[in-house]
Amino acid sequence: MLKNDKVQKSPAKRFLFVLGLAMFALYFVLGLIIIFWKDFPLALTLGYRIAFGVLLIVYSFFRFIRLLKQQS
Repeated sequence: MLKNDKVQKSPAKRFLFVLGLAMFALYFVLGLIIIFWKDFPLALTLGYRIAFGVLLIVYSFFRFIRLLKQQS
């Protein structure tokens, strides 16, 4: 028989987890927007836009990995 030893998280921990997921999504989408938006309001060349967008996407994955490690 399998026994479920997981204890239900407190509302504060669940809120922080959801907030962490939202921040991951925000940074990821912002990185994609910066890369693919042709009429980006800031005067950046294509190379700098791609570099900045990739940096934001990589940072979002670091946040996501840290969030998963914190939950286990």
